This record gives sequence, C-alpha cells and structure tokens, in this order.
Amino acid sequence: MEIQIIAKEFYEHSLYFKGFSKETIKRYKYTIDLYCKIMQLQLMEQITQENIRALFFHGRTVRQWSPNTTIIFHKSLHVFFTWCISKHYIDFNPIDDIERPKLQQKLPKKLTRQDAHKLLEIVYNYPYTNRFLRYRNHAIFATFMFAGLRKSELLNLKYADVDIENLTIFVNQGKGSKDRFIPMSQTLAKSLRNYIEERKRTKKTCPEFFTSQAQNTGLTEFGLKHFVDKVQKTFGTRFSVHKLRHTFATLMLEGGCDIYSLSKMMGHSDIKTTTIYLYASADHLRSQMVKHPMNDL
Repeated sequence: MEIQIIAKEFYEHSLYFKGFSKETIKRYKYTIDLYCKIMQLQLMEQITQENIRALFFHGRTVRQWSPNTTIIFHKSLHVFFTWCISKHYIDFNPIDDIERPKLQQKLPKKLTRQDAHKLLEIVYNYPYTNRFLRYRNHAIFATFMFAGLRKSELLNLKYADVDIENLTIFVNQGKGSKDRFIPMSQTLAKSLRNYIEERKRTKKTCPEFFTSQAQNTGLTEFGLKHFVDKVQKTFGTRFSVHKLRHTFATLMLEGGCDIYSLSKMMGHSDIKTTTIYLYASADHLRSQMVKHPMNDL
C-alpha cells in the first residue's frame, strides 16, 4: 500500500481518536513526508532499517540536525511505525535499532528583569496608529511574561477564559490536552482590563480573547509574528515568545515561587521539566546559599 494513504489514516486517528493537537499532526506529517522525499519512497514495502538509518545519517551530516531535532524525528517515526504495527501494515518497527543521541542539557534562554521591564515599556510606547493596538499588544506581552502561556495557548484563549474579577486565566486543552488555571497578578489584570475596555469600544465580539485589529476575528499566528518582528527591531535583541515564557518561570523562582506551584502554572506534566529553571537563575541560586548551616562561623 502507498505510504501517504496509510499516513493520512494515521493523522486522522491521531487527531480525532488520540486527541493530539494540530501542531503535533503537522510535525508527524512533515517528518513522514521528508522521509519519503529523501529516501524516494512510495510504498510501505519499501520501508527498511537501512533507509531509516540513511535518513538519520543524512539528517545529521547534510542537514546538520541538532540532537534535539534528531530526537523529535525519531519519536515521530516511532509513533507512526508503532501504529502501523497495530494495524498490521508492517510486522516490526524499523526504527527500534536506531539509537537516539543524548539530549543536550541547555539552560533556557530568558530575559533579565531589567530587559523584561524595558520590553514592556517599548511595547506600550511603540508609535501605533491607534489606541486599540497599544492596549492589545501590551496585554499580549504582559500575558506572556506574567502568566507564562505558550504561543498556541495565547492564540486559542477565549474571552470567557479570562476572569478579571477572580484574577484567573483558564487554559483550555493546553499542551498534552490538559486544562489548567493560572492565577493573575494585579499588574496583569490592569493591562488586560485596559485591553478589554478597548475591545468593547471597538465592538469586537468574536469568542477569541485577543482579536485582529481590522476584523472581528481572533489574532492569527502571522499577525502576532508580524508585530513581534517590529518590536525586536526597536528592542535591539532577537527573542521568541517562548523566551518570554522562560522569563516568566525564572522571575517567578527569583521572586520566591515554589517549584511545585510553578510546575502547575506552566502546565508541565513532569516536575522534572520545571526544575531546569532552578539552574537558569544565578540570583535564585545565590539566595539559597544563605541557608548553609555553617555560614555563621
């Protein structure tokens, strides 16, 4: 049978039965398409351990895959082949004997407290053409830095998910299809309140919380990227919105937040994922040194 026909069935199963996100499905599709393109495959019978190994050799040597990228490709193909075995399309998993590289333990990139303040000031004082953009964009960046949302979670945030009165943000089906509540600081609440007033003034009624300027629809990924690119030029340093999430986590620890509470706010399924932020802040580590019992000698 043709690989693409089987793969389409796999995507539908993953989306509608397993509940995987569209981003995950997109990653599966990219991986399988690239495998077929590089190895020039069309039929399931053409899948072998040899061309799987050749794919990863090509990726590491020609495409310069990082260890993390290699692991992502390995995981994606492993899930696909495991599903194929369950459906009796293949008899064995051809990727089982392919070793994965050791993941590099890099500290998450973040902004300093001073740079975070500077960025919020730049976003607010940017020369906008109207007031709506000023308050909306400031609210977006404040949400990233005071609530730690992922990009997809912010774009999927609904108007009903933001409760200013009770100071909570509800993340509906975040990464891993998990719901969670994030407490809201007064600083963030003020920024969101200003945006909500502008949203009402401009008669935005779509269900998405962050809306487009020109239309009564939710803000798109392209629209967000377009403005982030503009801010980067003024800020003078490139950053991703995910870096703002790292900034939130690190600053929370520096402020005294415990690791368990932070893990819940970040939406991590394993608290071990959160512990990396303990090492990302020199200020936090220094603050712990005063607890050494021999400091009074």
